[in-house]
Amino acid sequence: MKQIVKPIKDSWVLKSVQDTLLNDFETGRRNYTIFQVGKATLLRVSDVLRLKKSDVFDENGRVKRNAYIIDKKTKKHNVLYLRPVERDLEDYYDWLKKWQQEHPNQSVFFSEWLFPSFTRPNKHIDGRRYYMIMHTVGDKLHLNYLGTHTMRKTGAYMVYQQT
Repeated sequence: MKQIVKPIKDSWVLKSVQDTLLNDFETGRRNYTIFQVGKATLLRVSDVLRLKKSDVFDENGRVKRNAYIIDKKTKKHNVLYLRPVERDLEDYYDWLKKWQQEHPNQSVFFSEWLFPSFTRPNKHIDGRRYYMIMHTVGDKLHLNYLGTHTMRKTGAYMVYQQT
């Protein structure tokens, strides 16, 4: 059975999804930031998860104005405008740093990946794992249309509504 993934069109539902991502998981700030970056940049989840810290942050930990990547699927060069998620990325950086101080035996903050796996920090979070996170959020909120592509579809829907 193929799952149907739809954009989140209702602002109240969007807020509920964001709140659940942020507050209902130990790694909530990471999960929330993945969603926000995907929604703002319209990237596929595979490209969001493959972002490195050096793509987004400068050597001082400040968010760069733009990120330059090559799409995994299409091999096209892509310029990401990061201003819409600058605050989310700054909050995420601070949270990750604090998390590292509270868990000194795990090297999550020192991973090259922007969204590291907390069980294997030398790798980024897996797409299947992020799907399970989104599925869990959908179960909690009784939404049967959430998936990894939801963030991209929601961002595209919001652009469509504005134009």
